[in-house]
This record gives sequence, C-alpha cells and structure tokens, in this order.
Amino acid sequence: MSSYQVSRTIHGGIERILYTPETRYFQTPILMQHGMWHGAWCWRHWQELFAAWGWETHAFSLPGHGESPAQRPIRWCTLGYYFEFLEAEIERFPKPPILMGHSMGGALAQWVLKHVGDLPAAVLVASWTAHNMLWSVFKFAALDPVGFLLSALTLTTTPAVRNPRRAARMLITVGAIYSPQELHASLGPESLWVLLQYNPLLWSPVSRAQTPLLWLAGGSDAVISEAEQQRSAAHYGAEYVVVEGAGHDLMIEREFEKTAETIHNWLVEQGFE
Repeated sequence: MSSYQVSRTIHGGIERILYTPETRYFQTPILMQHGMWHGAWCWRHWQELFAAWGWETHAFSLPGHGESPAQRPIRWCTLGYYFEFLEAEIERFPKPPILMGHSMGGALAQWVLKHVGDLPAAVLVASWTAHNMLWSVFKFAALDPVGFLLSALTLTTTPAVRNPRRAARMLITVGAIYSPQELHASLGPESLWVLLQYNPLLWSPVSRAQTPLLWLAGGSDAVISEAEQQRSAAHYGAEYVVVEGAGHDLMIEREFEKTAETIHNWLVEQGFE
C-alpha cells in the first residue's frame, strides 16, 4: 500500500478533491461524479483506498453541492445543466479518464456515453436506471406523502432527506460508517427537475456503447430496486455485481472496502496499467 497526498481546491466555483499516490501504478486517472444531495465528500473513503492502491482519483462537487457555491437556484438545476460541468471536468484531462458515477452521477455518466462518446471504462454505482426514474417519483410519493407534497411546492427533492431518519432510510443501512446524523449534516439541497426530465419523453439511453462497464447495485437499496438495476446493466451489456445487504450509498456502507476492491480488481482485469 503506497502513501498519497490530498489536495482540495475551489476554483471557478467548483470544489475539487485530488488524491495523488506517491507511486502511481495506474496511469489512467479516475473521475468521480457524486449523486443527488451529495458532494465530493462522499468519495473520501474510496479515494483513500484507490490512492493506496496506486490510482490517481479526482472528485468534484457540482454547483450548490459540497463546498461548491450555488451558481443558480437549486430548484432550476437540470441534468443538462449538471452535465455541462461533468463534461468540462472530463475535458480538463489530457486523455479521457475512467468515470465513476453514483446514483444521479450514474445517469450523468450515461449522458456522457450518449452525447460525448466512449471512455476507457465506466463504473456505475447504484446508478439511476437506463431508461427512466419516474417510478422512483411515484415510490417516493407513496412512502412519504408529506415529503412529496413539500417537494412539489418547492420544486426540490430536499424534503426527501429532511431529517436524519429520512436520510438514513433513503441512503444507508445499519452499520454504515456514517451515522444518520452525520449523513444528514453532510447532505445538501437538490432539484426536482433532474428526476422529472429523466423519462422516455426526454431521455433514451444509447443503444450500443463500447465502453467497458461495471454496474454495482445495493441489495437493500431503498431508492433504486436491484431488479431495475439488473435490467439496466443488461441493456448496456455491463458486468453486474450486487452488494448484498447494502443500501444506496455503497461508498459509505459497512462493506465499502470490499466494494472498492471489487472495482479495483475489475479495472485491473480490463488491462489498466
């Protein structure tokens, strides 16, 4: 296990956290895209592990997330708006990076495959499904009618994680390395439009992708069903792995080290050096 250096910057309104290993065993860097309510902070424990294994990893926070200041009211943020920032981050690299996307970040990774082109590899972590997320909106309405009403009134999904109990129910299971209180304190606001626009009227996945894909699903994910993720992985021809008993935030669940090792081993199998 090698040592590493950590740098955190906020430049151009974007927070970036870089882990640089003392000895780089792998020349292709990893870019990590967070999901709804989260920021670059959510990747910390995986960044530590991957850096120790010799990977250079980059995590950034979208505007209004993590330590990145908002550049427009969160209620008016769309997937297309967020995609512009992810595309800009990819363009910062001399050569395309490996892209890792969690939840909504997985949806943005799918936008990259469709609108930008193939990447060296992509890892979808408890990702939004390949075709639509409207069923999640209906599920939210059934499970939390008050939260759904508040979301409709504010045009945000922030009410879905409005207190530690709600946040934990949505995102983690018992034994996660973040307590419900710690998780809730780290989360931020989020738009409702990002969910509403991810439906067959406005979105369709690319039919063929040459990018090697790994799809990781939590067996106890309360946000996206494992069956839906399995169907989505099959659409892309992705290698599919279920982390049994894990919730939506695989990066901070109790099996986070084993899950990270699964990703590392898969990337090594793809021939990265």
